[in-house]
Amino acid sequence: MVEVFKTDVSRCDDAQRLIEQIHLKFTDYKANFDLEDCDLILRVQSLNSSIIPEAIISILEQNGFYAEILEDDFQPSVSIFSSLPS
Repeated sequence: MVEVFKTDVSRCDDAQRLIEQIHLKFTDYKANFDLEDCDLILRVQSLNSSIIPEAIISILEQNGFYAEILEDDFQPSVSIFSSLPS
């Protein structure tokens, strides 16, 4: 499972500190920031359990940062042939 967050974390040292806190609290999570993305993305992955978005957002808020779940805008295309009568 992967959850992606939009944040306002822009400095590498802040990102590293937050990643360390996430890894300490959730040992099965792998987190990383993409500070070059326009949304200053935080990706959190877990192979063993579901991700608790509220807990991740809380960690960032406790450190003075903003985070929200970045919704997946992907919408699969629909084949025009699937709606034609047989």
